[in-house]
Amino acid sequence: MLRAAGSAPCLCTRWIPARTPTPTFCPRKRPATSTRSIHNVKPECLDAYNSLTEEVLPKLHSDADYPCDLVGNWNTWYGEQDQAVHLWRFSGGYPALMDCMNKLKQNKEYLDFRKERSRMLLSRRNQLLLEFSFWNEPLPRKGPNIYELRTYKLKPGTMIEWGNNWARAIKYRQENQEAVGGFFSQIGELYVVHHLWAYKDLQSREETRNAAWRKRGWDENVYYTVPLIRTMESRIMIPLKISPLQ
Repeated sequence: MLRAAGSAPCLCTRWIPARTPTPTFCPRKRPATSTRSIHNVKPECLDAYNSLTEEVLPKLHSDADYPCDLVGNWNTWYGEQDQAVHLWRFSGGYPALMDCMNKLKQNKEYLDFRKERSRMLLSRRNQLLLEFSFWNEPLPRKGPNIYELRTYKLKPGTMIEWGNNWARAIKYRQENQEAVGGFFSQIGELYVVHHLWAYKDLQSREETRNAAWRKRGWDENVYYTVPLIRTMESRIMIPLKISPLQ
């Protein structure tokens, strides 16, 4: 039986039969679109970048004329350093995304913000994401928490199989309310999945993850999904002051 690194040794093994995947999962709950942006910041500019971000982005979040909502804003703690991660949600789907983009082109304060921000960056990239229907909706939560963004790059053609397995397995990761949201890429690098988790601290993360291995059925999810993965990455993130996910 597969188990997580650092978990208690298992004294028994269990044969897991082959399963034929069927296209049963629905990719999203509602016509919501999310964008994930990653900014690699010049090390000497990170504090100034955070201050500028915390000044401008909440105005867009609170302005009813812009059909977008901040989901979360973080600095990477473990992973690539001097990095900011931003997650936005457009509940109206693609029309809301286009409406927001067109309005921002006419927003002088935002254009000035982008110009000033560009001087602080080494690089930036983004993805257009959809939500998995069976995952928790990423709602604001109180802190303090640390967040783990686990990114899986899948083999092309395996997204349905991944979704079917996780639709059954997500129930094993709910006891400590650690499941925040699950997303998959629609534009940008394709066949990329992001799972967002919240923990009180690193010790809580270890205990919660180890507890999943004591639940019958979790090992099956790992057994069936690991072969679908090309590469995977974990980053631990600390919320910015403005992040609805604290």
